[in-house]
Amino acid sequence: MSNLNKSRRAWLDALLSTGSTRFDVESADAVASATGRSCIPLWFRANSCEFKVARGQWDISSYANGGEPVEVAAPVTPAPAVESAQSVPTQSAAPVMLMAGAESRIVPEKMAGYVKWGHHKSVATIIASSEFYPVYVTGLSGNGKTTMIMQAAADANREIYRVNITRQTDEDDLIGGFRLVNGDTVWVDGPAVVAAKQGAILLLDEIDLGGPALMCLQPLLEGNGIFVKKTGEYVVPAAGFNIFATANTKGKGDETGSFAHTGIMNEAMLDRFPVTLEQPYPTPAKERDILNGKCKKFGVDVAAEENFISDLIDWANNIRKSYEVGASTEIITTRRLESIMKAFAIFGEHGKAIEMGISRFDEQTKADMIKLYEKISGERATATMEEVIDLTQSARVNLNVPYAAKEEAKAYGAKWDDVERTWYTTGENYAQHKDFFDGFNPTASQENTNACPW
Repeated sequence: MSNLNKSRRAWLDALLSTGSTRFDVESADAVASATGRSCIPLWFRANSCEFKVARGQWDISSYANGGEPVEVAAPVTPAPAVESAQSVPTQSAAPVMLMAGAESRIVPEKMAGYVKWGHHKSVATIIASSEFYPVYVTGLSGNGKTTMIMQAAADANREIYRVNITRQTDEDDLIGGFRLVNGDTVWVDGPAVVAAKQGAILLLDEIDLGGPALMCLQPLLEGNGIFVKKTGEYVVPAAGFNIFATANTKGKGDETGSFAHTGIMNEAMLDRFPVTLEQPYPTPAKERDILNGKCKKFGVDVAAEENFISDLIDWANNIRKSYEVGASTEIITTRRLESIMKAFAIFGEHGKAIEMGISRFDEQTKADMIKLYEKISGERATATMEEVIDLTQSARVNLNVPYAAKEEAKAYGAKWDDVERTWYTTGENYAQHKDFFDGFNPTASQENTNACPW
């Protein structure tokens, strides 16, 4: 028995603590459960195990008579499920891991100032009921689908396991798999199995990005138990277990090109969701509440920026209407409005904040959005036009050069306009010394070449 390491001896000692040396699958599994293991150790189940006398039968009397037991705690008595996935007894043969790097009880934190809107009430009611009622939540990006579910769970003090689905998500990621831990191969439950065992909520985020592997969840979506093929365990979901899914599409694919890699989902899976909730963007009143809350969070004076907030909401809703009728290929989400408000808190300029917020769009789209905002607000929205206009192609680029820097600016080719009382350079020269001129707030203007008086 020289091949018995410390963890294997700990398992054998746990078996001996029952007062028996003969075990079948049922009795061995009971010991495994009592000691916090998710299953009988793999090495003990292997055909090569010296204690195996028949299929599903073991005799450890040779170990009892001649083995050298390691130091172990008092005889094992049945115990409840492991309190924490990170609490691994040093004497245990196989560490119990409910989910890699996760605690056994995961309740989302409540967000200060969270605004309830859309389908929040329905979602909260379903979660609070503890009934098994899978929900598919769809809607355009940035409208609070995931946050809504997480906050409803937080209010109900319910555990929730969020899995971000990709095309690479496989069965092991969901159901579980064998992992090498401390030299032993152990089984690690995946989030779907963990949620089922705990009666928690399983959140499948961006489910329409997944592939065929998602079909392994079919039994759970039916509210039935699931057979874990690799361990032989049959898991019956505990009371309170439920499944939520979020997606930008209804599982029928995306023809707009906006949601790359989303696919057509299996109809049998979609049909197992009894309800599909289509989440819209918030109403202007709700969106105002959201932005007011973000202002408070970011230290922005709500009263002082009341008009700015109103203009942003009107601007976003006009762009959304254009998107709905196909006049625009881009949209301003609630999440992007929040990011604009954060940019304002950082830079203190309306125009700068908007430019930062729309920087991901192409030049023409940015220019059109800027013009629309200026029309709605009646103010110049651009602190600099670099994000909207290609300054390198301009006949003239105005510069805000302080007197102390005039000689250095002249050395880089800047000139003085005596009529407009400003410094400028050409777009071509700007392109050659962009890093330098960007420090002087470059903006496009008309060409004027009056001589410098200095």
